[in-house]
Amino acid sequence: MQDQDFIYIQDLFFLCLNKWRWFVLSVVLCCALAVAYILVKEPVFQRATDVQIREDEKGVSASDLTDFSSLGMLTTNTSVYNEMGAFRSPDLIREVVRRLHLATNYRHDGIFRNNTAYGKTLPIKALAHDLTEEDNAQYTVQIENGIVTLSDFKWTDPATDEKYKDNTEVQGVLAAPIATPIGDITITVTRFYDETTDYTIFVHHSPLWATVERFSKALAVAQADEESTIINISIKDVSAQRAEDFLNMMIAVYNENWVAEKNQRSASTSVFINDRLARIESDLSGVDDTISTYKAANLIPDLEKVADLYMDEANTLQAAIKDLKNQVYMARHIYNNLQANTQQDYYPLLPAYAGMENNPLGPQIVEYNKTVLERNTLYAQSSSRNPLVIQLDTTLAAMRDGIVITTENLITTLNDQIHTLEQYTRDINSQIASHPQQAKDLITIERQQKVKESLYLFLLQKREENELSQAFAAYNTRIISTPQGQRKPIAPKKMYVLVIALALGILIPAVILYLLETNNTKVRGRKDLDALSIPLIGELPLWNPNQSKWWQKAVHTKANNEATLVVKHGNRDIVNEAFRVLRTNIEFLIDKKNAQSNVVAITSFNPGSGKSFIAVNTAACLAIKKKRVLLIDGDIRHASTSAYIQSPKPGLSDYLGGFTDNLQDIVITDPNHPTLDIIPVGTIPPNPTELLYDERLKALIDTLRTQYDYVLIDCPPINIVADTQIIAQHVDRTLFVVRSGLLERTMLPELEKLYQDKAYPNMSLVLNGTPCDDLRYGYRYGYHYGTYGHYGYYHSENA
Repeated sequence: MQDQDFIYIQDLFFLCLNKWRWFVLSVVLCCALAVAYILVKEPVFQRATDVQIREDEKGVSASDLTDFSSLGMLTTNTSVYNEMGAFRSPDLIREVVRRLHLATNYRHDGIFRNNTAYGKTLPIKALAHDLTEEDNAQYTVQIENGIVTLSDFKWTDPATDEKYKDNTEVQGVLAAPIATPIGDITITVTRFYDETTDYTIFVHHSPLWATVERFSKALAVAQADEESTIINISIKDVSAQRAEDFLNMMIAVYNENWVAEKNQRSASTSVFINDRLARIESDLSGVDDTISTYKAANLIPDLEKVADLYMDEANTLQAAIKDLKNQVYMARHIYNNLQANTQQDYYPLLPAYAGMENNPLGPQIVEYNKTVLERNTLYAQSSSRNPLVIQLDTTLAAMRDGIVITTENLITTLNDQIHTLEQYTRDINSQIASHPQQAKDLITIERQQKVKESLYLFLLQKREENELSQAFAAYNTRIISTPQGQRKPIAPKKMYVLVIALALGILIPAVILYLLETNNTKVRGRKDLDALSIPLIGELPLWNPNQSKWWQKAVHTKANNEATLVVKHGNRDIVNEAFRVLRTNIEFLIDKKNAQSNVVAITSFNPGSGKSFIAVNTAACLAIKKKRVLLIDGDIRHASTSAYIQSPKPGLSDYLGGFTDNLQDIVITDPNHPTLDIIPVGTIPPNPTELLYDERLKALIDTLRTQYDYVLIDCPPINIVADTQIIAQHVDRTLFVVRSGLLERTMLPELEKLYQDKAYPNMSLVLNGTPCDDLRYGYRYGYHYGTYGHYGYYHSENA
């Protein structure tokens, strides 16, 4: 079964459209409140200024004290984010508030509100001599003809937060102390004071911390963009002039604080530099004395030159030894060659080495090689027996022996020279080895001297720079734009407030209607019955001709509950038309082939559903068509239908109880409709259920079938007593009345089950009490009260 609790958008729209008067009233009220808010709300202005932070400014030049900053002794690099925090500092704001005396607020009367007085609009100033920065006090100042009257004193004890009030009026003159309950107060005039004008000024001395907090909340500090060093500072205030003065004073105080901090750092730096210079100068003097004493004790005029001299001599000796060793090698090589070539027919030449020119071996080798060449040439042209060859062989042998002896002597001489040079080299190395520790000690001392000299010169330079920095105090900021802003206030935004009010005016009733509708668990109209398979043969609107005001139509009336006759011949109002539709549908339901299938029971779940109302008017509507109609009041416990004809006796209960057997005694003809007869309850019985079980009821109904075209029985609700189930055994059709706004929607599945189980014969539904202007859950009735202004029927998609 479809969930009937869901609200479609179009349903909500039509629901809101139906209640358009609520929306008009809500919009009018919200807009009126918005206009009142705009009138009583003091306009707020915004002023802003752009300030550039000079990150490279460090005194007289961009390079001043750079090295000092790197040492951590003097930090002058300015971070934009740090300076933004400085502008937000409560201490800075507190100083601005003190200088501008913003803790004292002045207001004067306006048409709709009290307006802030400041600048040109402030004719006086009040000085409370006995109030501290923590006191909270207010009073009224009236000036008439130069006479000052102070009254309406209110103040708070800062220690206990207890509030006091004193309505005493005290008078005095301008520029003179006036004794008041809160101490002496002096009223002075500004240059905007007009002696011909009387003034009434409301003065409020706020605690300093509260004023600082108020301006802190109104202040905004932001970086212009991520790459720039420009800071945008803005403030919102009810006085545009006060906002401009606040920003100007804030920048001035910030610059003063920056310069004071810079000078304080410079002074501290001067003390530090002078102290360090004195210490370093003393250390330098001690280092110089140490170097002089060390050189005198070790006879070192110049340690570096002596070391270089020894190193050069050692290198020369090493080269000489190397050369001698090379000569020894060559001499041994020549000697070995002479010993290896003593018995050959062909003599090889001896090698001639460079470096042999300066000893006797060189000329001998040259002469020997010349003789060898001559001998080898003759030998090649003749033989070994040639006398010249033999002579030359003898000469060569003698020369070879001489060379051998010379070589041996040369080797011995060279070895002696090598030994002598090596001994001298060892002496030089010993001298060199004796100097490293002296050199190390002297270098260490000289290093300390150089470090202290460079630091001493550095501090001398920085002392001069620091003195120049103190003499030239440049501001850290540059104002890009002076405090300025729009002439129009930024708040309250009139159009914005009105649009919000209009939106709330529409939203509030819509939300209320939505909540009411979602929490409405009753049957709301025809659309809630669409999921049922039970035929719906009629829909009756909520109707009371005595209620003509639109705000009264939402109230459920008694006309749809009691047995009130509203159907009249020739009447074309909404109710009569609805009953005519019901009458037509009932006529279609009655089996024309079986004229005796004309007994219809009318019942419901709940009392107050309008069964009797429907029974009486349906019977009257059928009687208007000249049909013979009998209406039986089957609710013998309450006799609601019987009240329509003033509950005459005897009636149905008397007939069923056997007190009368004549039907004519219990049948009453409606005086307005001759073809309409009514059987009232008669005497209210003590045993209604037993009477209905009697066979006389069946016999009565069988008799009446043949005498009338329609027999309508008004039965009690089925959930209260079992009377309806008993009567339903003898009827042909059941009209089940569902009252809009009365029956719970949770009962609809149970109603469907009764239909499916055929608990009552040929069930049909009649929807009663639908609001006439309901556009969502049923037909739209286009009938005006008392007229036949028909618009046509508009029903839901599933109807």
